[in-house]
Amino acid sequence: MPESASAPLQDKWEEFLGRYGYDQKIASIASIYPEQRSLDVKYEDIEHFDEVFADELLKNPARALKAGESAISSIARMAQTMDESAIIHLRIKELPKDERGGIHLGIRDLRSKNMGQFISVEGLVRKSNEVRPKVLNAAFKCLRCGHITTIPQEEANMREPLECEKTEDGGGGCGRVAGSTRFKFVKEMSTFIDTEKIEIQERPEGLKGGAQPQSLTAYLEDDITGQIFPGARVILNGVLDSRMRLKGSTGQTTFDIFLNVNSMEFMEADAYDIEISDEEQAKIDELAADPQIMEIIKDSISPSIFGLEFEKEALALQLFGGIAKEMPDGTKIRGDIHILLVGDPGTAKSQLLRYMSDITPRGIYASGKSATGAGLTAAAVKDDFGEGRWTLEAGALVLADMGLACVDELDKMSNQDRSSMHEAMEQQTISVNKAGINATLQSRCSILGAANPKYGRFSQNEYIADQINLPPTLLSRFDLIFPLYDEPKPQEDANIADHILNSHLVGEMRERFENSSDTDEGFDQANFEKLDNSRKPAIEPELLRKYVFVAKKRKFPILTQEAIARLKAYYLEVRSMSKSGENKTVPITARQLEGFVRVAEASARARMADEVNIDDAERAIRIVREYLSRVIGRGGSELEWDADTLYTGVPQSQQHRRLSVNKIMKNLLREDSQGFTLDQVVAEAEALNIPEDKVKAIWESMRKNGEIFEIGKKEGRPIFKMVHEL
Repeated sequence: MPESASAPLQDKWEEFLGRYGYDQKIASIASIYPEQRSLDVKYEDIEHFDEVFADELLKNPARALKAGESAISSIARMAQTMDESAIIHLRIKELPKDERGGIHLGIRDLRSKNMGQFISVEGLVRKSNEVRPKVLNAAFKCLRCGHITTIPQEEANMREPLECEKTEDGGGGCGRVAGSTRFKFVKEMSTFIDTEKIEIQERPEGLKGGAQPQSLTAYLEDDITGQIFPGARVILNGVLDSRMRLKGSTGQTTFDIFLNVNSMEFMEADAYDIEISDEEQAKIDELAADPQIMEIIKDSISPSIFGLEFEKEALALQLFGGIAKEMPDGTKIRGDIHILLVGDPGTAKSQLLRYMSDITPRGIYASGKSATGAGLTAAAVKDDFGEGRWTLEAGALVLADMGLACVDELDKMSNQDRSSMHEAMEQQTISVNKAGINATLQSRCSILGAANPKYGRFSQNEYIADQINLPPTLLSRFDLIFPLYDEPKPQEDANIADHILNSHLVGEMRERFENSSDTDEGFDQANFEKLDNSRKPAIEPELLRKYVFVAKKRKFPILTQEAIARLKAYYLEVRSMSKSGENKTVPITARQLEGFVRVAEASARARMADEVNIDDAERAIRIVREYLSRVIGRGGSELEWDADTLYTGVPQSQQHRRLSVNKIMKNLLREDSQGFTLDQVVAEAEALNIPEDKVKAIWESMRKNGEIFEIGKKEGRPIFKMVHEL
């Protein structure tokens, strides 16, 4: 359409709005203005009305949208009595996702040819600014004559009048130029609009392995501001614009791009946007029908790592997760399974985490040690993005919403993140309260953590929970915890050595086969194919991602009565094994029972089943039993379990001994107010059958915590007092 066609363009809009019934919506909006100030129009309707007209909107959006808003204002004023200055915004939504005309683009696909065009991009909100007013039409008062001049503001920097405007008939201002007079900004007579700055980045599930997510800055205005928080998945429709980069006060030839948002759409929580072909769907159905599907999925997880059968089975179930539930009273029960791997150096923890983040539809990898800024959770920060204002920034757990967060070096994360993790793991939300920002962000993700033992390596003579440098309150929120030992075992060491060396051999042979022309000389083709096939996953990672996607989106299995009866029977059986007497232990709690249910549901999902049967319940019992035996027990029997080891960091028996030693010290102080010695405490404890080594361990712990302190010497031996008895 020619440039002079602005009036015909408005007529075209009026014809379109009337034909498709939008005139009635405009009348409705006009009746409640300014509570509602936008008209949502489907792009599909515009395209059906006139393809040339739709093409004009995409190629010259500024002119087309201005004509459209003029048409809306004309219809609104005919329907209702409205102020001439009132504007009802035209919001274009639901642009097609195909590549016709370059409408729907990825952030990394934006190019100079898209400048000034109407496009649609989707992504994950990384940062968001506070909503602040922006001046649209600035009023300036001439300090010489008092005349008011209004200047439209279209740039980032304020534009002042060049002169005090004077009309030809002598009216208006004094006509002096800016050098001969001064202008004062009059905010009371200026027009303002709300504006918000956000940053979106590519969604993790859309990235290819190893690719870094790219980001795009976007600006929202008026009634669509204040609705987006970091972590949200959105589609933004708007005009791509640019701004010159500055180096000091000098402009550069390179420009920064940004999006002036016309409309936005929230993506569905489970909209992974993974395309599955008919051939892939047939393969998925074939896999789901295989009775050995769990073994196949387990063998598909990092086949280059030898062993770890139990751990890989648990990780396979974590991919699918349980069913998230909402009770009639509004209480929410998470379905995501949290797993912690704590192991000696060299047990392939980080490699497992990397592999899991790659095969999960929404996987984020982060390190607790190197995470800065927003870290693992979320933060309110001041940076250049906010132009000195506070910005809400999402961390790894928010970005992994509805997916899997793989957090390495979990034991080395900051105290701030550590305290926020409690809420993220159980309530699956993250609250930010800082600098006037009070926000709750969604963190509905499974967490796969990896940590090292407190003292470098595990000791077989101490409880596992004592050797993990994480608070008991955080440990208790993991559904499964697996210690990974590195112990010299001749046969197992030989198998691991063969596996590692053959893996290197496969890599060498692949490089030679692909990059060298002399592969016929001494190249064992048969051995290469055999070894190469042994390192390939049973299911290709891309197909496994799609299998998991289909299972999580379509399957919501329900517990059968047989599965309920089996889980209940085992739970009651273990609870009844509690040691009796004053030193009564609690083998497991209701939290472990919920873990049984989540694992059983994940097992049914992995089979693409609609019911959780007895086999799923048995698998859950087997996996959770193995975890509990390793972490809160010292033997294979449930009789050795003590849940307090996990929940408080101290076994019930040790708590009882500590209370007894505490009581001995208090009695000794009553008998002799000057203090007591270690030998006196040991002698009194022996009468209560408490071993000397246990007393000394408790003594040292109390000294480190400042509960007892040395006050002097008596007969050459140090004497102590208790802080609480002063």
